[in-house]
Amino acid sequence: MLLRAIQERRYRPIGDKTDKSFNVRIIAATNEDLEAAVNEKRFRQDLLYRLHNFEIIVPPLRDCQEDIMPLAEFFREIANKELECDVIGFDGEARKTLLTHVWPGNVRELRQKIMGAVLQAQTGLVTKEHLELAVTKQTSPVSFALRNDAEDKERILRALKQANGNRKVAAKLLGIGRTTLYSKLEEYGLKYKFKQL
Repeated sequence: MLLRAIQERRYRPIGDKTDKSFNVRIIAATNEDLEAAVNEKRFRQDLLYRLHNFEIIVPPLRDCQEDIMPLAEFFREIANKELECDVIGFDGEARKTLLTHVWPGNVRELRQKIMGAVLQAQTGLVTKEHLELAVTKQTSPVSFALRNDAEDKERILRALKQANGNRKVAAKLLGIGRTTLYSKLEEYGLKYKFKQL
């Protein structure tokens, strides 16, 4: 019935004897691999073709480290209003923890952790202890991961900016050792630019 409605732009209300036409745009979202679902006969291939005119892939939070702190600040402001707190930001260790966490629950998990941390802190700065994040092992590549010479310099600069110049955190975001990062900084002429950080 859904396939027919999408294809013909017509439907018949329950109890009615005539079809009605409609003109809508359908936006469907899933975290399911629909190609695999089709192969396993759990999803109709013809329906997939009807729905699959244009695809937008939203990457997980762990692949978008540059979004973590802006989102954390946004959720902090919301939490302050909702919980009547006066938390002004995150200390260095809290920022480092937020940036290096894998975020298996994506943005929902981040929001929940920030809300809880603000509630615990009440005022001042959120600390690592307020976040109550379990130590998890990074299991998938992150968006900062070095791939080739053409992109390395840009990724290094992004990681250093996100880590507020902290080379140890930047190296962790990039998935490389500090020694490798220092070599790359020298190779790209960035060594002295970040000397004071």
